[in-house]
Amino acid sequence: MTLKAGQHALLLKDPMVVRADVLRMAGKDDEGGDDGDLSVVLDTKPKTKRPPLYKVLLLNDDYTPMEFVVLVLERFFGLNHAQAFEIMLTVHKKGVAVVGVFSHEIAETKVAQVMDFARKHQHPLQCTMEKE
Repeated sequence: MTLKAGQHALLLKDPMVVRADVLRMAGKDDEGGDDGDLSVVLDTKPKTKRPPLYKVLLLNDDYTPMEFVVLVLERFFGLNHAQAFEIMLTVHKKGVAVVGVFSHEIAETKVAQVMDFARKHQHPLQCTMEKE
């Protein structure tokens, strides 16, 4: 944190930092000089919480071709061919694999995109999400 001249930082017991700008009042004394009154302006910033994350899972089935699963991983999750192939093998061997971790809205969108794409190509591929 950088302070300008006339600024002071106070660290409170809780982890919130309060910035105090010390300002001179515009009031003047009788001789046209500064009467010396001070005012303090406090800025507080509340702590923001990170949104919960969700795992996107791909489930194995006996009918969806491995090449199609690789295509889905490359197309909707931005994986290169080697990464997509490795995750596809994990899905094939273990029955399920985490494809990525995203905010709720993004995870929901990716699940819908994968499911729609699989249906359009007449594959029973399943994609779900769960809270991390």
